[in-house]
Amino acid sequence: MRPSQFFNEEQKKQITDAVKEAELNTSGEIRVHIEEDCKADVLDRAAYIFEKLAMHKTELRNGVLFYLSVNDRKFAILGDAGINAVTPDNFWDEIKETVISHFKNGEYAEGLSTGIKMAGEALKKNFPHQKNDINELSDEISFNDK
Repeated sequence: MRPSQFFNEEQKKQITDAVKEAELNTSGEIRVHIEEDCKADVLDRAAYIFEKLAMHKTELRNGVLFYLSVNDRKFAILGDAGINAVTPDNFWDEIKETVISHFKNGEYAEGLSTGIKMAGEALKKNFPHQKNDINELSDEISFNDK
């Protein structure tokens, strides 16, 4: 199955709506990337995708990537340098565990949506939404369909 077919249209909308809702709470920028396989270490692959999507070019370096490899069942959340500079090392752990608990029940769209909303709330403390905030990155899911 191609990654772009992993979710139906309703589920894709649920995820992109979660991104939009989360970004109402924070100036942070959230992206979701889904691909078929991840032959490398999941964090290394997520970092490669992070750069490929130019997520490191946000003004406050506060981008967040939710990365999912569907065939390998690998998942990672990766925050940019601006976030990592002001948050503890275990900042993403609770969110990641919540997402994975949904995945274990086959609830992929629900897991991602819940995690994305949690990320928006968590980022609000250090990166509150600004009145003049510009949406620097697309809210759409990116897919690597080979």
